[in-house]
Amino acid sequence: MAGKVDGFVRPGSGRGLLDVYGDRFLLKLLVRKEIKIRYRGSVLGLLWSYVKPLMQFLIYFIALGIFLNLEHGTPNYAIYLFAGIVLVNFFTEALSNSTRSIVDNRDLIRKIYLPRELFPVATVWVSAAHFLPQMIVLIGACLLVGWAPSVLQLAAVVLIFIMVSVLATGLGLMFGAVNVYFRDSENIVDMIVMVVTWASPVLYVWSMVQRAMGPWYWLYQLNPMTTAVEVFHWAFWEPTLKADQVVTGTIPPNLFTVWLPVSMVVTLVVLFLGQLTFRRLSVHFAQEL
Repeated sequence: MAGKVDGFVRPGSGRGLLDVYGDRFLLKLLVRKEIKIRYRGSVLGLLWSYVKPLMQFLIYFIALGIFLNLEHGTPNYAIYLFAGIVLVNFFTEALSNSTRSIVDNRDLIRKIYLPRELFPVATVWVSAAHFLPQMIVLIGACLLVGWAPSVLQLAAVVLIFIMVSVLATGLGLMFGAVNVYFRDSENIVDMIVMVVTWASPVLYVWSMVQRAMGPWYWLYQLNPMTTAVEVFHWAFWEPTLKADQVVTGTIPPNLFTVWLPVSMVVTLVVLFLGQLTFRRLSVHFAQEL
C-alpha cells in the first residue's frame, strides 16, 4: 500500500484529518491532558470558563451599553452582547491554542510518530469543553427574559457551532504548521483574535456597518464569523424580543439565502487550505522543533 513500509506509515503520507477520526482514543487522551495541564495549580479550575466571559460582558456592557447608550437603541442588549461574546470567545480560544499546539507538544512530536493533526484538533475540542458552560449561562439568561426558540433556530445553533469549529480547525492547522517555522505567526494570530471581536457584530448591530460601508457592505459579510454571530443573534436574541420589538432590520437581508451558504463555502475552503498547508509542512516538524 502506498505510504506504508512493512506496516509502518511513512511520515507525511497519512490521510490527514481522517487519521484523527481513526485515532479517536488518542484524541480523547490529548483532550484530557490539555484540560488537566491548563488547570493544574488553579484555584478556580473550570470555573474560569465562566469568570472570563462574564468579566468581558460586564466591561463591554458598562462601556458600550451604558456609557455609549447602545442599551437603549438595542432591546435586550445584554442578551445580544453575551450571545456574540460566547461564540467569538470559542473561536478565538480555539484558534489561539491550536496555533501553539504543535510547538507546545514538541517533546511528544520528537519522540513518537502519530497524526500531527491530533494536536490542533484536540485544542479545538478543549475550547468546545469551555464553550459548553458559557452556553449554559447564555441559555439560562435567555430563559429568564422569555426565550422561546423555534426548532429551526435550535438547529441553526448546532450548525453554527459546527461551522465555527471547522473554521477554527482549518485556520489552526494552517497557522499551527507555519508557527513551527516562523514563531511570529503567533503574533499574527493575536492580531486576528483582536480584530475578530470588532469585525463581527458582537458589540454593535449590523445596520451600523451597513450605513457606514454602503455598497461595500458585502465585504463585511464575507467574514464567516460575521454570519455566525448574526445567526446566533437570530437564534438567541430575537426570540427574547416582544412582538413590537421585532422589526424588519433585526437580521441582515439574505442572511440565510446568500451569506450563510457563502460562509460555509469559505469555511470549507479554509479547512482545505489549512489541511494542505499542514500536510506540506508537517514532514519536517520533528527536525524544526
